[in-house]
Amino acid sequence: MGTSPRVVVIGAGICGVAVAYHLAVVHGVSGVTIVDPRAPLTLTSDKSTECYRNWWPSAAMVTFMNRSLDLLEGLAVRAGFTPSRRGYLYVTSDPVRLEELRETAMRASRFGAGPLRVHPGDAPHDPSAGDPPPGADLFVDGDALRAAFSFLAPDLVGGVHVRRAGWLPARRYGTWMFEEVLATGGRFVRDEVVEVRAPDRIRGVVLAGGHTLPADVVVAAPGPMLGRVGSLVGVDLPVHTEPHCKVAFRDRLGVIPRWAPMCISVDGRRLAWSDEERAGLAELGRDDLLGELPGGCHFRPEGGADSPWILGLWEYGAAPVEPTFPAPVDPLYPEVVLRGLASFVPGLAAYLDRLPEPFVDGGYYTAAPDNLPLVGPTGPEGFVVAGAVSGYGIMASAAVGELVALHVLGGRLPDYAAAFLPDRFDDPAYVASLDDLGDTGQI
Repeated sequence: MGTSPRVVVIGAGICGVAVAYHLAVVHGVSGVTIVDPRAPLTLTSDKSTECYRNWWPSAAMVTFMNRSLDLLEGLAVRAGFTPSRRGYLYVTSDPVRLEELRETAMRASRFGAGPLRVHPGDAPHDPSAGDPPPGADLFVDGDALRAAFSFLAPDLVGGVHVRRAGWLPARRYGTWMFEEVLATGGRFVRDEVVEVRAPDRIRGVVLAGGHTLPADVVVAAPGPMLGRVGSLVGVDLPVHTEPHCKVAFRDRLGVIPRWAPMCISVDGRRLAWSDEERAGLAELGRDDLLGELPGGCHFRPEGGADSPWILGLWEYGAAPVEPTFPAPVDPLYPEVVLRGLASFVPGLAAYLDRLPEPFVDGGYYTAAPDNLPLVGPTGPEGFVVAGAVSGYGIMASAAVGELVALHVLGGRLPDYAAAFLPDRFDDPAYVASLDDLGDTGQI
């Protein structure tokens, strides 16, 4: 096939664009073609919370994400933006969960996420510092936690502040890569791939408009459509999709300081509905909101220092679905999320009597059973998968693009590559091990 194969990338989301960038711009592969029936970065990439972290419960993911963030930081300089490295703050009101956070922190540190500092005990913690240190800060009591984050609830007993974490202008980052691909002679074709010609190896793709694009390599990076694209070559990829939404609202009272990190409550909780509200929810058939809801309610500031906006997220009812567009949104989502946030940020309860005007959008998380990405060859020769990046596509995209390029061009693969091969699920022992799967790092 040589060093310049004819490559078609199916999908113009952040991972598909990153794959094209690494092939066309970094490695000089000519004529890379991206195919998508929608405009670039408009299916789920623009529905993201745009966050990143190197905090993961497995060595492969920590190493992989450290590499991706190294690449991202370099690309950010070239693209002219600065990531907002304010961190992720995981908090709990349960001493048992605090011990679990401690164990997770120690494990992530051993895997290479950086040193772990303990408070009280180590040097004072300044969460608004402009040059945050690596690693994480563990708060082993509520007083130390609130000394650093005074807006948090008094019943919280501790938490961990991950420092190599934050958010970035994902649309700007993706658009810059896309324009770089076009500047090198790459193409974007707005159409849908309906057939992949691969009697023995990849020969090309057929588009809904009737045209055929010859290809030696097809990279499947279609986000939530990954399962459907795999079926075009007879590959049953073990993925599922879940709808995930976010709500934006104005914090006109200034409850959340603009320097605040992404804050995540790991506790499950029952919402404090009144008797009248509980009766109304039961009448609506929403008993699902009356019991204990899962942990993971979280928020972050949105915009610059003068912005009043907050993003809130909580997937309290996520379940696998067949993706449809636009993604479904629970009409009660804004109120449920705000109630969840107010349970660990008491100042937000001031908005419950009169909810601020919400803006809601949603997309999908597409994940494998182990919540690790699917990156590598499978099926007919020349077919490569780049997907199942769940809720971490933005932060993983740079390393996904690099890894796909190495697979396609026969480069030396990093140690973590084997952990992400799609064919790992062909091993019965590996599949059986998923029964004991613990924390996957999903939020």
